[in-house]
Amino acid sequence: MIPIAIILFFTLAQAVQVTSLAGTANSTRLVPKQMATRLVFAHFMVGATSTRRSVSDYDEDMRRAKSLGIDAFALNIGVDSYTDQQLELAYESAARNLMKVFISFDFNWWQTDQAADIGYKIVQFATRPAQLTVDNKVFASTFGGDGLNEAALRAAAGMPIFFAPNFHPGFGADISTVDGLFNWLAWPHDGRNKAPTRYSNISLGDGDQAYLNVLAGRAYVALSPWFFTHFGPEVSYSKNWVFPSDLLWYDRWHEVLAMGPRFVEIVSWNDYGESHYTGPLNSPHTDDGASKWVNDMPHDAWLEMAKPFIAAFKAGASSPDNYITSDQLIYWYRPSLRNQDCDMTDTCMSLANNISGSYFLGRPDGWQCMEDSLFVVSLLHSAASVKINSGGILHSYNAPAGSFAQAVPMNPGDQSFAVHRNGKLILVGTSPKKIIDGCVCGLYNFNAYVGSLPEAIVGTLQPDALISFSHGLHVQTCEATPSLKGLARDLSTGAAYAVRTETAINMSNLRQAASTINPALPTRGI
Repeated sequence: MIPIAIILFFTLAQAVQVTSLAGTANSTRLVPKQMATRLVFAHFMVGATSTRRSVSDYDEDMRRAKSLGIDAFALNIGVDSYTDQQLELAYESAARNLMKVFISFDFNWWQTDQAADIGYKIVQFATRPAQLTVDNKVFASTFGGDGLNEAALRAAAGMPIFFAPNFHPGFGADISTVDGLFNWLAWPHDGRNKAPTRYSNISLGDGDQAYLNVLAGRAYVALSPWFFTHFGPEVSYSKNWVFPSDLLWYDRWHEVLAMGPRFVEIVSWNDYGESHYTGPLNSPHTDDGASKWVNDMPHDAWLEMAKPFIAAFKAGASSPDNYITSDQLIYWYRPSLRNQDCDMTDTCMSLANNISGSYFLGRPDGWQCMEDSLFVVSLLHSAASVKINSGGILHSYNAPAGSFAQAVPMNPGDQSFAVHRNGKLILVGTSPKKIIDGCVCGLYNFNAYVGSLPEAIVGTLQPDALISFSHGLHVQTCEATPSLKGLARDLSTGAAYAVRTETAINMSNLRQAASTINPALPTRGI
C-alpha cells in the first residue's frame, strides 16, 4: 500500500504544522467525547488470504477479535480474481461468529473512475447479516481514493451508505458529503514517508487535528503498534524503513481515550510485511517474503494489552484501570541491538527497484529513532514491584495499580521478569526469545517480539506463510520453520505441541548459534 501512503504523508505535511520531536502520550484533548456508540475496527488484508478455502479458515480470526472487544474487520480489497470468494467466506464466518465486517477499497488497485463499480460491490454484500451498518446505513471505507466521485458511488449503490473514506484534507477531495474520514496515519513521521527528524516531525496528534478540523469531530482515527519493513531486491516492491514505535501502542491508546472519537481502527490484524500485525502468526496467510523477519515474532500480547483499553474506550472512560481483570505484564523488544553490524549478510545490501523512494541500503531508514530498550506494560489490580533481568543486568521499579509503562536498557541474553506484591511472587518467567549479539538469519531485523506473563500459548507460521522465507537470504543455516522453544497450538486440531529452539548468526565468526531457554525458570538474580 506504499504509493497511496506516500501521497498521504506528503498531504499531511501540507495540512498540519510541523512540530518539534515530542512523545505522543502528552497530547491535549482534541474533541469533546461523543455519546454515540463507539466501535473498534481492525484492518484486515484480504490480499494476504488468497489461499483460504473454507469459512472455517476465518473462524479463529473472528473469534479472537470478538473476544478482545473488536467489533468489525475492515476488509481491505483490491481487484484480484479471488476477492469475491474471500469476501464470501469472510462474511459467512463473521455472521456465524457474531462479528461484523465491511469493505475497505484499496486505491493502490482501485481507480478513482471506478465509482460505479465500487457502489455495485458495496451492494453485492450490503444485505449480508455480518455487514456493519451505522446509523442504519451500510458502512464502507477506503485506503486512499482522493478524487473519487462520491455522488456516482452513492447513485450506483442506490441505498444509504455510511461512507468514511481515507481521503486527505488539503488534497482537493470533496468531503462535503462524507459521513466521516479515516485518518490512516498511525505513526510519527517527517511528512515525506520517513521517520521524524530534528527538523521535521509530524505527530499523531497533528494528523488527527487536521482531520478533525475539517469534519467537526466526525473523523475516526487509526492506532498501530509498530512499523518495520525490509524487502530487498529479491522482490519488485523493495522498501526498507521504520517509523518510531517503541511505546507507541501504549501511548496511542491513552491518546484515543483522551480524544473520544466514535470509531478507531487497529492497523493492522494481518499486514505482516509492515510488521504491524496484531493477529496470530498461524492465521492462514500467504508469504510475500516477510516471513524472514516475522518468523518466531508473535504480536498476540499487544491485543491482550489493548483489551482493557478497548473496554474503557467503549464505556467512554478516560483510563483503562477499572477494566483490568487480572495482573499481567506485556513486554516487547527487538531481537538485537540497533548498532549490530549485519552488512555482510543482510538482504538489503544490493541496489534494488526504488520507484517508491522507500528503499535504503542496510539498516532500515529511521533506525536511529528506535531505542535499544525492553518495553514493559504492567496491568495490575494493585501496586507491585517489578524486576527485570535483561542479559544479566538487573532493573527494578515500583509499578502503581492500573496501567503503567516502563522502558529499560536491553542487553543480549535471556530476558526474565518477576512481579512481587507484599513479599509474594505473583508473576515470574523468562521470555522464549533471547536478545542476541548477532544477526537473526543475517538480517537487520527491527521487528518486535511481544510476550506476556502469565505466558500464553501463541501460534506459529504455517507452511504457506513460510514459502518465501529463504528467497533472498544470504545465510543458508536458517530454516523455514518456527523455532522458538515453548508451546504452540495447531489450529486444525487444537493440540499443543513443542517447538524447537532459535537459530541465529553471530557476525564475529558467522557460526550458527543455538539458544536453549527454559521459560519456566527465572534468570538468576531475580
